[in-house]
Amino acid sequence: MRGYISIGSNIDKDIHIPASLRALEATFGTLEISSLYESAPVGFCGDVFHNLVVGFECEQEVKMVAKLLRQIELDNGRTRDSQKFSSRTLDLDLILYGHLIVQDGRLQIPRDEIERYAFVLEPLAEIAPTQVHPVSGKTFEQLWREFDKTQLQQTRLPLAK
Repeated sequence: MRGYISIGSNIDKDIHIPASLRALEATFGTLEISSLYESAPVGFCGDVFHNLVVGFECEQEVKMVAKLLRQIELDNGRTRDSQKFSSRTLDLDLILYGHLIVQDGRLQIPRDEIERYAFVLEPLAEIAPTQVHPVSGKTFEQLWREFDKTQLQQTRLPLAK
């Protein structure tokens, strides 16, 4: 099954982003990696974030994938009591997993952040432009074209592995 993970960090991001890519590659194999984006924090004041999206192939059950991502976060200094709108060493969100639609406690697939935040949608549209959102039925390229960019505070950066 094709999955997509949104990756974000604003604490020691030059350490945690590459570490997350190595851990994800060790866990899932070859990754399709978007460009890296620098964006202002949303919902709080803090250091800028670096964000990207990776695609991967996996046959694991969706809850196991979420559990693996949580462990990678913890291995990179994320604490279990992290607040939603706060600085973080590493944030790994499974945003899509095949065409699954899941609403199960903290596990939400597809994540609503896809359509709400440029730092998720732009890198996703970059690596999966023709893939269709399982709820809206629109491609990610179309969703990005229609996205309101008037307040956009995001810059594409080179990715150093």
